[in-house]
Amino acid sequence: MAIFAYLRVSTLDQAESGAGLAAQLDACRRFAKSQEAELTAVFEDRGISGSKGLEARPGLLDAVATMGKGDVLLVAKRDRLGRDPIQVALIERAVSRKGARIVSAAGEGTDGDDPASILMRRMVDAFAEYERLLIGARTKSAMGAMKRRGERVGQIPYGYSLATDGVKLIPVSAEQEVIAEARRLHGAGLSLRGIAKELEARGFASRSGKAFLAEQVKRLLAA
Repeated sequence: MAIFAYLRVSTLDQAESGAGLAAQLDACRRFAKSQEAELTAVFEDRGISGSKGLEARPGLLDAVATMGKGDVLLVAKRDRLGRDPIQVALIERAVSRKGARIVSAAGEGTDGDDPASILMRRMVDAFAEYERLLIGARTKSAMGAMKRRGERVGQIPYGYSLATDGVKLIPVSAEQEVIAEARRLHGAGLSLRGIAKELEARGFASRSGKAFLAEQVKRLLAA
């Protein structure tokens, strides 16, 4: 039996800080140790929302493709699989087809397939979705209040800096060069992950000085 850890954080800030990923990895390692086992491999998706499906999770796709019969996909908590019950069910089905199973280090009904365990999993998935919707509603309400007060909403997009008036955006030549290169590579047919790797190979980095992620490249193309 091989144990594959899957880690996910939903925001780019969490991804770049590594804090959320590190905590999840520690939880997975502790669980594996409690089973007198070690992690075979670690897969992660950085800056990807829990509402996204399997097709939008390159790390999870790689994990499922690697798994074989009897293997385990280990998550720190079940909501790392996702915060949409339908998408989580599809992920479970994909893992099941490989003859593998999903285990949460936090338990959450993943110890078996008896009726009580299945009910527990469904309840955990439903509450994860509820939390996602609640956060979204609160964020929307807060942003609406800020707009009504005339305050700036959202982060300063890559490629620009904020003018001294605190309102206008000024193009940043170095970052605009990265955006132009990303668009050129996209026009040449490269995937988001391919563009990210090519930008890294050419020495381009994000504002934090780290390599671009596929989700960040997507934002560059839409800038």
